[in-house]
Amino acid sequence: MATAFALLVSADTVIIQQFSHALRELSISPHVCQELPESIRLLTNRKFDALLVDLQLEEESGVILDLVRLSPLNRTAVTFAISGSDADVTAAFRKKVVFVFERPVPAQSIRRTLRSAYGLILREQRRYFRCPVTIPVTILRQGMLEVRCYSVNISEGGMAVSTSVPLGDGENVRVHFILPDNKVPWVAESRICWWKAGRLGIRFLSLSEEQTSELQSWLSKKQQAILPEFVTRTFQKGESSLITALAAKKQESRG
Repeated sequence: MATAFALLVSADTVIIQQFSHALRELSISPHVCQELPESIRLLTNRKFDALLVDLQLEEESGVILDLVRLSPLNRTAVTFAISGSDADVTAAFRKKVVFVFERPVPAQSIRRTLRSAYGLILREQRRYFRCPVTIPVTILRQGMLEVRCYSVNISEGGMAVSTSVPLGDGENVRVHFILPDNKVPWVAESRICWWKAGRLGIRFLSLSEEQTSELQSWLSKKQQAILPEFVTRTFQKGESSLITALAAKKQESRG
């Protein structure tokens, strides 16, 4: 089972084979794309946790990296570049990515860098990770009867619930629920964002810092529980390397 999803943009068959294999070793599912129009379509319509761009594509690689920075879906994706034959092109794009692979790229180097970045990729995946869970939920609406239902899944941003009551899109509500393994009831100001086929989408509008931290911690534990054991070890070992790499990248950007 894939724990995250990556878009690999390259026309080099060797690079495609090397990186696809290394990504799958970490349970990251690679989607390979060799042409600019298809890359644009995917980045516009699909969410990826990581983006790997081959700078051998030159101008096209710049278009892709700029698109990612502007993409509502993918602007927070972890970005990697694979150096091209033109040193000036590689230098120009270094500040647009977090990690750079230098050609030729030994398999050991690919694995080492991906493992160092894995914690960040998991954090990106957790932003929209929806944990399947069935718990009682009560929806309160001003001046109307409460709606009692059950959750389908929950994420950092909200939850989906199962109900036959067709609440209006954009309606503000309050939701009451208790997270599994917790005793304290939650009350969250929320908004209905969709309703279809007996399911309702709810977006949290205001959670306290304590609630946000608790929900993130709970989701992180649930996410790691479904990861292969070797992936969990990789994530834990990669924490310090990740923090160091990000700090260096931020310092470089300021310079």
